[in-house]
Amino acid sequence: MIGVGNGVRVYLACGVTDMRKGISGLAALAQDRLRQDPTSGALFAFRGRRGDRIKLLTWDGQGFCLYYKVLETGRFPWPSPADGVARLTAAQMAMLWEGIDWRRPSWSAPPSRVA
Repeated sequence: MIGVGNGVRVYLACGVTDMRKGISGLAALAQDRLRQDPTSGALFAFRGRRGDRIKLLTWDGQGFCLYYKVLETGRFPWPSPADGVARLTAAQMAMLWEGIDWRRPSWSAPPSRVA
């Protein structure tokens, strides 16, 4: 995937999204459910019912770009529907795209210093 810039706003549509939706349907969800302008340049993420696929929608200034990823094994970590919308940093979005739980990353301990 093309890297997400540091200044890009990332919004997750919490809960389940119908993965049959295309660009127009997802843009409508961004506007109606997330209360955001789909042409603002923000990145919008949607996850399907099974949890193994996500779609990312963004406006590049000329038109919409739609990214779609299906995991062979595992599920994408996702907030509950009660959360409504979640805002992620570019780093959290990169983790999500790789299937890493962006909510609780397991960081390794820093190397110990030898005196």
